[in-house]
Amino acid sequence: MSVFLQFIKSISIIDVIKLVMYLALFCNFSNAITDVKTQLHAFPEKISWINWEQSKDFKFNPDATFDTMEMIKREGYPAETHVVTTEDGYLLVLHRIPGGNNSLPVLLQHAVLCTSADWIILGKGKALAYLLADQGYDVWLGNFRGNTYSRAHISLSPLELKFWDFSFHEMGIYDLPAMIKFITNMKSQPLHTYVGHSMGTTSFYVMASERPEIARMVQKMINFAPGVFIDKVESALKYINPFLREFKIIMRLFFHDELLPQNDFLKFTSKYICPQNFITQQLCASIIFLICGNDPEQFNYTLLPVILGVDPAGTSTKTFLHFNQINHASKFRQYDYGREKNLLMYNSPEPPDYNLANTTLPIALFYGLGDLLVNIVNVKRLYRILPNVIDLYEVPWRKFNHVDFIWAKDAPKLVYERVIKIMRNENLNNVTSTK
Repeated sequence: MSVFLQFIKSISIIDVIKLVMYLALFCNFSNAITDVKTQLHAFPEKISWINWEQSKDFKFNPDATFDTMEMIKREGYPAETHVVTTEDGYLLVLHRIPGGNNSLPVLLQHAVLCTSADWIILGKGKALAYLLADQGYDVWLGNFRGNTYSRAHISLSPLELKFWDFSFHEMGIYDLPAMIKFITNMKSQPLHTYVGHSMGTTSFYVMASERPEIARMVQKMINFAPGVFIDKVESALKYINPFLREFKIIMRLFFHDELLPQNDFLKFTSKYICPQNFITQQLCASIIFLICGNDPEQFNYTLLPVILGVDPAGTSTKTFLHFNQINHASKFRQYDYGREKNLLMYNSPEPPDYNLANTTLPIALFYGLGDLLVNIVNVKRLYRILPNVIDLYEVPWRKFNHVDFIWAKDAPKLVYERVIKIMRNENLNNVTSTK
């Protein structure tokens, strides 16, 4: 037990309180435990616990992490880091795998609680960022405000509430414009393709609605699990809804409105708990499946240390609340501050809808049938509204879930081959559905 005791000594009482709060917030225990039992029905009844003595020489390093730059360089690719400043003062990190002089620029933008590292987790020959680099593209990997890499501001500290007063709305009107203008200015050409995963698509549609002049700098957009209409969610996240008021209070009092950043407990878990044996791997993965969809066949359990070493990467509580609002309203619209403040901000008791018709560039929509966060009904609802959809693609794997787009074993065959064809303007089968 010596290693466990070393870890316990390394964390503070505040860390313990925060952990308990997170567990209380994100679990409706009677329902969630039933779901976990369903996921783990094939597990042995007796679990052999971790033998901590096997790691006697272990010394916990709270600063150990998986860095995007280091990961790219380890795979033998060149890597660059650029910092861009948004119009409202946030400092965002852009990672880059540079192409040749005439290479076409592409921007890959991550989902909520993720980072640029998610595009390279699968490794050389499999991850989309590497595949595109191998094809000669100039690959840029963005990081939204509030995640591990973009926790800085010209005047605000992450310890201040005001720093976390943002949602995907600000990411759309400030973050993406800053990134896209930086890339297009450096390359002196439009952005060839924008690839967004989940919130990476949400923010793009905000930008296209509110900043259409920036969207015109992009020639093509590819959506993985587009997070626009997200009602009828089947994810375990729905269990937080009855406790939303308590959630807001606790996040404000204990976490100054920051949601799920990387921390010492996650780093320790990723390296020394989840990878220990089959049982611990399955338990850790089951949390992901409860939120995103159950697809154990496509999940590479050996990647758990890397996945948990980079995700969750932090965002604002307001971002989660904004997603929750559009879920309940069944509308893609701006943040709802309540009737009184809405009247002051929007001159209307209800927040205005984003104008999806402004998104006129060619768009490809990819979705998975096993996705618990973005379902087929809502993807096709988006498809019917957008004026220029060039591909509506159902990934041909029945259980394909929300994170399979970036972590699935067969993502290169199931998804990325088609992405590259679209980027090259190669012939595809006709759009898979009619409006």
